[in-house]
Amino acid sequence: MVRETQLTKIFVSYSANLKRFISRIVHSEDIDDIIQETFVRSYEADLKKEIRYARSYMLKTAKNLALNHVAKWDNKFNNSIEDFSDPLVELTTPSFETVFETKERFLLFCKATEQLSNSVRTSFILKKVYGLSQKEIAQRLQLSESTVEKHVAKGLLSCAQYMERFENTNVKTTNSVSPISGFRSKVSL
Repeated sequence: MVRETQLTKIFVSYSANLKRFISRIVHSEDIDDIIQETFVRSYEADLKKEIRYARSYMLKTAKNLALNHVAKWDNKFNNSIEDFSDPLVELTTPSFETVFETKERFLLFCKATEQLSNSVRTSFILKKVYGLSQKEIAQRLQLSESTVEKHVAKGLLSCAQYMERFENTNVKTTNSVSPISGFRSKVSL
């Protein structure tokens, strides 16, 4: 009985250190289970043979239990639904009309950029499509940064105006030929 109380006293006094140590290895919700298992294993081992260095034994046992817990396959893929903020794949497919309108709008954007002058088009595309900074564009095209900024602004304004003009004329007419796709479309008002 003396050994039991001695091991228990050591465990109680040392459990905070064990928790702190294994918190670096496992998730916080698993710490108490591992600490409890550490005590059970230490107690069983002490019943079989006296443990001379109880703190070291408990630390090593806790470490091995924590590492085994992390290594388990089922713990690698044990994620709660709260861990996922956004679905990894879209759960619904877009409608045919949505896909068609998206492609048609992209083609309209391409036509709008074709209307720009060469330097404005290049600056605009490098900025908006490729995401380069104004400094990178200026170095690549050997222009000043303020010129690049003006080209990008001019390209944005011209493209927006072109697309707006097309969309306004497309909605006003009920039987129009689309300049993008070359087919007749009926727009219901």
